[in-house]
Amino acid sequence: MKKIYLILFILISNYLIGQINSPKYSNEFLNIGVGARSLAMSNSVITSTQGAMAGYWNPANLADINKDIQIGLMHAEYFAGIAKYDFGSIVKKLDDKSSFGFSFIRFGVDNIPNTTELIDAQGNINYDRITYFSAADLAFIGSYGKKVNDYLSVGGSVKIINRKAGDFAKAWGFGLDISSTYKKNDWGVAIVAKDVTSTFNVWNYELSDEMINTFNSTGNEIPQNGLELTLPRVILGVFKNYEFEKNVHLLIEFNSDITTDGRRNVLISGSPFSIDPHIGAEFNIKDVVFLRGGFGNIQKTPDLTGKMIYTIQPNLGLGINIKGVEIEYALTDIGDASIAEYSNIFSLKFNLNPE
Repeated sequence: MKKIYLILFILISNYLIGQINSPKYSNEFLNIGVGARSLAMSNSVITSTQGAMAGYWNPANLADINKDIQIGLMHAEYFAGIAKYDFGSIVKKLDDKSSFGFSFIRFGVDNIPNTTELIDAQGNINYDRITYFSAADLAFIGSYGKKVNDYLSVGGSVKIINRKAGDFAKAWGFGLDISSTYKKNDWGVAIVAKDVTSTFNVWNYELSDEMINTFNSTGNEIPQNGLELTLPRVILGVFKNYEFEKNVHLLIEFNSDITTDGRRNVLISGSPFSIDPHIGAEFNIKDVVFLRGGFGNIQKTPDLTGKMIYTIQPNLGLGINIKGVEIEYALTDIGDASIAEYSNIFSLKFNLNPE
């Protein structure tokens, strides 16, 4: 009980502090999601996720890994290939009750033209003065999960964040996630508290005199060094597994994201808390073929007449497990039903010692 009070105290304290200097959607690249299975199920996976992807979604579930070492990889492209999202992870089983994992995320746009020095001191346009840079967000995540008993597992993650835009803007940050999962029979519940102590990003800008002059002449505000906070987010999940016959199962999972950074364009929008529910399902045939789907990303958007309506994003996917190698595919935003980008996403998981 004391631990619960301590977690609540940390969440409330960081919320009050964060209201002073916390931009909405800070470090949002960490909430896109990893793994085609997860994206096909509309990110409704915190209770059922296992293996190499668990370090990202719910570190408590790392304790369920039944292989000595598992590796997970994913590549996705957004906005017609302009932005690239890459994920890699490795999980090592320590003993019968615990595992450790390391994950890496990069979300970036490369080859961006820098035209701040396009015009020289004499007012002449010189295209040779155009340079190119990358804007990228990186995360390094170390995770640990442990079984408390046959039903309950707990875990946590340490995150180091590096965000940069070329050589003139960079930030380093640090954050913590904690989680717990309870599974019994065909039911499971989980809670994940992300950025539980608030994640701190320290920004540093190094602008040349030419860039400062360009900012001033174009009426743009010169960025200042500063501190950026990512406020806590709590995700609640529950799943039910149905068995139709031997080795044929249907898993349905419901998740709800509770954010603390003010009003968001989600189903339940409020200040300071907003709630974003989503649901996913997985049809499992002999642990070899998986059919998946989900609904999420519920938003209010204007239609052609300007009337505000709710949109919902459907997703589909499938997976194949062949001798310890899992190939997963997700088709998101089917039929352009929401304002999200249409994407084909692949991910791969494999064991170094398959049975």
